[in-house]
Amino acid sequence: MIYIGVSSCFMYPDPARSVFGHKTLAYFEQDMARFLSQKGVMPILIPDLPEDQLLQFLSEMDGFVFQGGADIASRTYKEEPIEDGRWPGDPHRDQYELKIMDYAFKNNKPILAICRGFQLTNVYFGGTLYQDLKTVTKTEIEHRNAELYDKVHHTVSCTYQSILKDIYGQDQLMVNSVHHQGVKTLGKDLIVDAHSPDDNLIEAFHYKNIKEKYVVGVQWHPEFSHTLGQKLCDPAPLYQHFLKAVKNQR
Repeated sequence: MIYIGVSSCFMYPDPARSVFGHKTLAYFEQDMARFLSQKGVMPILIPDLPEDQLLQFLSEMDGFVFQGGADIASRTYKEEPIEDGRWPGDPHRDQYELKIMDYAFKNNKPILAICRGFQLTNVYFGGTLYQDLKTVTKTEIEHRNAELYDKVHHTVSCTYQSILKDIYGQDQLMVNSVHHQGVKTLGKDLIVDAHSPDDNLIEAFHYKNIKEKYVVGVQWHPEFSHTLGQKLCDPAPLYQHFLKAVKNQR
């Protein structure tokens, strides 16, 4: 059995919530659970534990997936919040996930980073983010719509050195788009795999020495692809590419 550690989303105490209102909940979204679960592959949600217990837990994992969710807090990448702190992010989750990513990277455990996870990876490698694309970049491309949610989609163009071209054999892919933040400055040692052709926003990257340390990040949500079906690129080849690295690294 292959064990894939999945970073938790958190829902913090809220007395107005009728169930577990005074408790913190750790979870992953159901589409993600289904996307990662295959014969011989078991996704395991990583709890928020004291560091000594966390390291023991992480050592049992064969690979790691960093999922979507709340924004990255601007102070995590050493910037002041804009718009009077309109997008505070989740600094607690930032630190929890950065510890996991540091373990995975230093121990040569394959990493697949999705949406927030993609942005977190960029921050881990020293990059920064646009706190809100429309506010900062004035882009006319719709990267997020709260009502349409995972029905928003657009093309991404693969770079000449893109591993996505190896995976899909195409220069352009159609992907969903559920994010209002994005990569501003690229982290050290990350290689761009794809960008949005109309506003040049970075949409995918990998670590420069991917054969030694497998790190792949995408801004879209492959686990949501079933919503639009054949309109979008098939998410399976991307996941299989990751799983192949996991098997090779075991």
